[in-house]
Amino acid sequence: MELPDISNVFDIKNKIALITGATGGFGTIACKTMAAAGAKVMVTGRSEKSLQILVEELEASGVEAAYSAGSPDNYVDVQRIAQDTVTTFGGIDILITAAGVNIFGKIDEQPVADWETIMKANYNGTYLFCKEVGKVMIKQGRGGKVINVSSARGNLGMAGYTAYSSSKAAVNLLTKSLGCEWGPHKINVNALAPTVFRTALTQWMFDDKEFYKNFLRRIPIGRLGEPNDFVGILLLLASSASDFMTGAIIDIDGGYSAG
Repeated sequence: MELPDISNVFDIKNKIALITGATGGFGTIACKTMAAAGAKVMVTGRSEKSLQILVEELEASGVEAAYSAGSPDNYVDVQRIAQDTVTTFGGIDILITAAGVNIFGKIDEQPVADWETIMKANYNGTYLFCKEVGKVMIKQGRGGKVINVSSARGNLGMAGYTAYSSSKAAVNLLTKSLGCEWGPHKINVNALAPTVFRTALTQWMFDDKEFYKNFLRRIPIGRLGEPNDFVGILLLLASSASDFMTGAIIDIDGGYSAG
């Protein structure tokens, strides 16, 4: 019996990963995962100081890392960041779009400016980075991996989340469309759709015992997410293990969206 060779199926050593929203809750675990697997890491976000600290920490762990600050919804910034990555490391193999925001508000009360802020950060930023990095990957001719960060709310409505849910639904359809468009170039485009997981912004949900108890009624696995819950799926989508996956929206939610 001939067994499959699995020795390199999750290997991303020396691949070049560009991660947006790198200092946020999801972006940080994405950086750590790519770094731990041996990738070269370019991190980006709005705060140059935060990015500098992150890069220093990565380099102290023996990782090749650099940063390029900018706004994900500013096309000039996005173009510069993509070029900075190519100039620094010689190309781009993996894109993880982890930048995003949410502002709670009912549609009849929420300022239009809040809607625009959410759509610019969550959708426009994802679109622009996919656009520019896609150009690089197509020109390189060696394929690539794009991992967009969506949300369970991209498929499930919720009062007060009209703007956020709409932005993530748009990310889902962008992911599917690019999966079709870039398949011939061997560029895989998939998205992760998490529910609540532990970050500095969501820590109160873990600390509020009543809220936590009520939320768990919807989660079959019986707990909210931890950052390390994303390590395996990130490595899957960044590596050759997912070469036959594209346009998929993958629920990482403990079963929240299953029932």
